[in-house]
Amino acid sequence: MKLMLGFLRFIYCIWAFIWFLILMLLSFPLVMLSLCFGKVKGGNLIYQICKTWGLIWYFLIRINYQPVWEVPVNAKKQYIFVANHISYMDIPQILMLAELGQPLRILGKYEMVKVPIFGWIYRAAVILVDRRNAQTRAKSVRALKAAIKNGISIFIFPEGTFNETNEPLKSFFDGAFRIAIETGTPIKPVLLIDTLERLHYRSVFALTPGKNRVVYLEEVSVEGLGMKDIAILKQKVFDLMDEGLRRYRNYP
Repeated sequence: MKLMLGFLRFIYCIWAFIWFLILMLLSFPLVMLSLCFGKVKGGNLIYQICKTWGLIWYFLIRINYQPVWEVPVNAKKQYIFVANHISYMDIPQILMLAELGQPLRILGKYEMVKVPIFGWIYRAAVILVDRRNAQTRAKSVRALKAAIKNGISIFIFPEGTFNETNEPLKSFFDGAFRIAIETGTPIKPVLLIDTLERLHYRSVFALTPGKNRVVYLEEVSVEGLGMKDIAILKQKVFDLMDEGLRRYRNYP
């Protein structure tokens, strides 16, 4: 029975991968065409294309995207969205935030641009960062601030890399909280509850169908905060997300 289930999962993963490739190839010319409309308008179009790609792919492979609104998002308000990071499914799940009716930019790892075709789409869709290079880190911060200046919300994984520990969260970097204070933009914590079950980081052949919840927590205001308060703000958001993950994922 275990051997049969393993074989069926393998077939399912191949099926999902084939559809991912087909949808990627169909999306590619639209993404490239969108670049003609400039960074802001073109970038917004690219996110809509990627969201549609993600929704169709989810439907075909029977992954059920489920938003959980503990506190709704104000579509007329800008946010710095932050979420836990534990799976390669986190990025497709975050693209669903485009449903909120506001433009969005994601801070993404530079390494992903090396993937053929997908890397070109990825480069067009995200603000790239190479954490090993101080110059690119500074450039990405400027790009994030520019997005906020243009009325666009941004999304950052404050843990930086996958959380492979047994705790709900790894320690946070300062970047998201520094930008929030410098630009006066509130933070909206988001919890990715099921992405580890949908695709474990150990293998691309760990993909499984099922529910994929996104939980929207209460926003955290930065009004009245200064640079000296970065640690306090970071801890407040960390505690809010940690408590939420323990509720939804039954951590001890």
